[in-house]
Amino acid sequence: DSTVYHQWVDSSPAEPPGVVEQGEELRLRVVIAADHRGFRLKEHIANNLAAEGHEVIDLGTQSEDPVDYPDVAVALGRELQSGRSERGILVCGSGVGASVAVNKQAGVRGAVCHDIYSAHQGVEHDDMNVLCLGSEVIGSSLGLELARAFLEAEFDPEERYVRRLGKVNALESKWN
Repeated sequence: DSTVYHQWVDSSPAEPPGVVEQGEELRLRVVIAADHRGFRLKEHIANNLAAEGHEVIDLGTQSEDPVDYPDVAVALGRELQSGRSERGILVCGSGVGASVAVNKQAGVRGAVCHDIYSAHQGVEHDDMNVLCLGSEVIGSSLGLELARAFLEAEFDPEERYVRRLGKVNALESKWN
């Protein structure tokens, strides 16, 4: 079985960043996390992505016991900042709280996306690296389709998108 799960801890050794090779296909190393309200959707998405060949780093939560979304957002952001993962999926009840919390971290660009277009366009035009989902807003089938669209998308290096991303990065540098 090529499925690899990791439980994140602060002392995790650095692993090769971003992409893992599997046969002739390249699959992403994706970090996923949720609060208690997003637990079931997270599990559904993580299990399916792993079965499709992605390396899934599951930061929890591992049950429906209450967990605060800012705590899991920080853990997910740190994983991205370390370079061990290229993309992240963060689930809470609405997706909004997770999005607000994850965007407080340098180099982390997350958005709530409950439609396929936004899930891939956010990567293509805005270099979004975290997909935030609301488990109380969408079902498991749509959640998985959104995750797939997000992971299949690539940033378009067209000048206007690079210029705009540079402006976003400048804002981050100015206020952080």
